[in-house]
Amino acid sequence: MLGHQRGLMEQNTIAVIWDFDKTLVDGYMQRPIFEAYHVDEKAFWQEVESLKAEYEAQGIRVNNETIYLNHMITCTRQGIFKGLSNQMLFDFGDKLTFYNGIPGIFDALKRVVSENSAYRRFGISVEHYVVSTGFAQMIRGSKISGYIDGIWGCEFIERPISSKLGGEVPSESENEISQIGYAIDHTSKTRALFEINKGSNKFKIDVNAKIADKDRRIPFQYMIYIADGPSDVPAFSVISRNGGKAMAVYPKGNKTAMAQVNRLLADGRVNMLGEADYSPDTTTYLWLSDQIDVIAREIAAKKEKEIDASVSDAPHHID
Repeated sequence: MLGHQRGLMEQNTIAVIWDFDKTLVDGYMQRPIFEAYHVDEKAFWQEVESLKAEYEAQGIRVNNETIYLNHMITCTRQGIFKGLSNQMLFDFGDKLTFYNGIPGIFDALKRVVSENSAYRRFGISVEHYVVSTGFAQMIRGSKISGYIDGIWGCEFIERPISSKLGGEVPSESENEISQIGYAIDHTSKTRALFEINKGSNKFKIDVNAKIADKDRRIPFQYMIYIADGPSDVPAFSVISRNGGKAMAVYPKGNKTAMAQVNRLLADGRVNMLGEADYSPDTTTYLWLSDQIDVIAREIAAKKEKEIDASVSDAPHHID
């Protein structure tokens, strides 16, 4: 019977997965850092863009998407970002300016299921995740932190653990970022999606472990991914290819950005596009709310069928 084929997980959770830069905030999250240290933001990113060619001229291959992390450390060592620490990154998170409707939409999307008795009886819920190539510490320190169920972002180490194999142990200096602890680029964002899918973020499950679809915590078809453009194509592809929903957003009034995400829609990379405005009654707000409802109905219908298939006829008298 179908009842005996049910997986280990309830599969009654909907995951809404957000990019960060240019999706939840206008521009890049590092802006408050540049402002505090009086560093020209444009000049910094121009330097970063030139690094790949300069290192390749030395015969060194670098990841163009994460080399900016190294440059942040270089600038810190040079005193440009003197004293920049994880605590400071956390504090800078409070200075981030979000698009309209943030953080309100996080609770609003959860209410789509929590206020519906047909969904509540099956324990259907909504979880929000941020998967970003930016700094996890800044996201943790921002006003959305309390609304988010999980954060994937880049992490810095301040005081590297010394080797016990010998040699001199460097004297401890002030707390400053000095090494990269964890890096996410646009391709490795897909790893985070699989961790959410398999439940690796909730249980001790290796993301590379082979797990049957019925045993995964959140099926891809119960995921919605929101991001701003072509750099998220790998993540868009994983979501769309596996039956989930993808939405591309653009800043209100930005014709160039709108044309860019419109091409993603035309190419079948995303299911919908909308302005990065999450206020009630906007197209983006309404589409996301509707998709939550559609997925919740699908989950509820599946649960009903599982119950019907698992219940045998009650005993009765034979005439």
